[in-house]
Amino acid sequence: MEWIDWLKALFALIATLALILGAAYGARRLGMLRPGANPARRLKISESMMLDPRRRLVIVACDGREHVLLLSPAGDLVVGTVDAKAEAST
Repeated sequence: MEWIDWLKALFALIATLALILGAAYGARRLGMLRPGANPARRLKISESMMLDPRRRLVIVACDGREHVLLLSPAGDLVVGTVDAKAEAST
C-alpha cells in the first residue's frame, strides 16, 4: 500500500469515529441515555431476588400498588399484591 492508501484509511476511520461520537452526543442531548428521563412511566421494578438458577422473585410497583411476582420457566405467578408504601423522607 502506498501512503495515499494509508491516508484514505485513516480518514475513513476518523470519519467513522466522528459519526459515532456525534450520534452519542445527540442521544445524550435528547435524553435517550438517562434511565429516568421519562416521568410518565407507570412500572418500576422495586426489588429482585434470585431463588435458584431458574426462579426469581420480583417486586413490581404499578399505580400505587406493589405486586410480588414469581418468574420461572414453567410460568409466571402473582404471589401477592399490596398498597405501595409512601416514600420515607429524611
